[in-house]
Amino acid sequence: MSKHKPSLAAGVPLHYRVSAPEPHTHLFHVTLLVAEPTIRQEVTLPVWIPGSYLVREFSKHLQCLEASQNGKPCAIRQLDKQRWQIACLPGAPLELRYQVYAHDDSVRTAWLDAARGFFNPTSLCLQVCGQTHVPHLIEVASPNKQWRLATGLSARDTGKRGFGSYLAPDYDTLADSPFEMGDFWSADFNVCGVPHRFVIASPPPAFDGERLIADTRRICEAAMRFWHGERPAKAVPFQRYVFMLRTVDEGYGGLEHLNSTALIAGRKALPRPGETPGDDYITLLGLISHEYFHAWNVKRLRPAELVPYHYGRENYTDLLWFFEGFTSYYDDLLLLRAGCVDVAGYLKQLNKAVDSVQAMPGRAIHSLAQASFEAWTKYYRQDANTPNATVSYYTKGALLGLCLDLTLRQEGRTSLDAVMRALYQRCYAKQKPLRGMSEGDVAAVLQELGGRSFARELREWVHGTDELPLEKLLRRAGVRIVQSPAPLARQWGLRCKEGASISVQGVARGGAAEHAGMAAGDEWLGIELADADVAKGSHAAWRVGNLADVQAYLPPGRKPQERRCTALVARDRMLLRLPLTLPAEAVQQWKLEPAASQRKKAGERQKGWPWA
Repeated sequence: MSKHKPSLAAGVPLHYRVSAPEPHTHLFHVTLLVAEPTIRQEVTLPVWIPGSYLVREFSKHLQCLEASQNGKPCAIRQLDKQRWQIACLPGAPLELRYQVYAHDDSVRTAWLDAARGFFNPTSLCLQVCGQTHVPHLIEVASPNKQWRLATGLSARDTGKRGFGSYLAPDYDTLADSPFEMGDFWSADFNVCGVPHRFVIASPPPAFDGERLIADTRRICEAAMRFWHGERPAKAVPFQRYVFMLRTVDEGYGGLEHLNSTALIAGRKALPRPGETPGDDYITLLGLISHEYFHAWNVKRLRPAELVPYHYGRENYTDLLWFFEGFTSYYDDLLLLRAGCVDVAGYLKQLNKAVDSVQAMPGRAIHSLAQASFEAWTKYYRQDANTPNATVSYYTKGALLGLCLDLTLRQEGRTSLDAVMRALYQRCYAKQKPLRGMSEGDVAAVLQELGGRSFARELREWVHGTDELPLEKLLRRAGVRIVQSPAPLARQWGLRCKEGASISVQGVARGGAAEHAGMAAGDEWLGIELADADVAKGSHAAWRVGNLADVQAYLPPGRKPQERRCTALVARDRMLLRLPLTLPAEAVQQWKLEPAASQRKKAGERQKGWPWA
């Protein structure tokens, strides 16, 4: 344990001190001082972090909990997996000391080694039951003279490198403020008068930081103007904002917070000086846009079921199609409005969402509302059957947002932009006390601004499983849809890795692979042809390493419905011969293109999407 003994700051009822005396042990040392504990004071550690809908059991990493008053030990009784009760004497401050193991290199928990530290307070900071609404002071000590610290929390007494004390008005604010520590790259910039900071942990030796900051500034400005108009500075709900990006060899993800975000991306995604950035960079900008948009949509405008947060259990809502899906719709649209992509580039990103949804058979049996509610058990606990059992409220939710936006624009009364702003005012800015947003609020604002009831659309598109009317709406919007054969894996109902053999990772419901009897975990080694299909002098069996091999070895000139072979598959060290009949007709996928002849007319009809 750390030998430093913190003292209670004047007027602050709760004081945490976080140190890392030996970073290579991956242990954060935490001291918590409670000025006025109850006689049977309970403390608890969250089981989940808002924005990531999975019970993660953070308490499994807490160890060596000790309690004392005036230097004398207090009895501790563990009540369940995450709660402890301390027997206290009246009138004396309570001191708790414990350690937290931190070796999860994600945005959701905590990490510590000799090169870097990162933590979300939900992983480190015990809640003091009955005192979650009082001020919380957190003091972070520097492990060495090279590291700096970045956080969105308000500084109270800090040094030049950022270490020192920070003050949160309540536990919710503390929990929503991650900390990044290390010898990171850093840049400061302003957006409409609001200070922003971008820090990057473990960046590559050379990258174009000026371009990254310029593009990020444009995205932030587009988001601010989306929510608050041409003069957003006074209305923006935060006084500063911090981007914390951890670059890795391969990885991607982000988690939103009140006035900051934690991001992970591959190093190759960062732009290089003098080079035209590729698709990985556009994906990174989309992630930046997505998490920044969340500062309004989910951190302020929140589902009613998440007001307040309950940190000790699942918080169910069937509105993630709105909060994650609509954010996914706008993340790429704001890239277009910010000038980071052109119309063709935007349609390319939209095309990815269409392809993703069309490749999920689960969309036929699982509605967006169900997918939202069951995120805790399905989206965040994915397995080989996930695409068959559910649909992504991110991607299908984005397409739902597109359908609503185009419908509103084509009917000529309003747009989804106006609906989002009205909901923000109704369910956050003007809502005192905060109660959050319900689907009823969405229906009411749609009817008010759209001039009619949208009950049918919400019933069919949100609670039903029919296909969204994408094709009709996109064609009317001036987008040309070109049909072309999908990749072989999708045509045959497979998710696989190709190499020396074909490693089956998933089998789509109703596809050729499922009908043949293939299963996740199989290794597809080769194919065998019937005697009638073998040309003179040829072989009856062939080794395959990819799906193109299978296609190439099939006999030519046969009718499509007779495209049969036997798949030679290894499963549990057994060799299986599975009869495989490939589909008679190729599964088609879309390619979205701007239809130049319709752009002007479509723009006039629907006030510019996406051409303005």
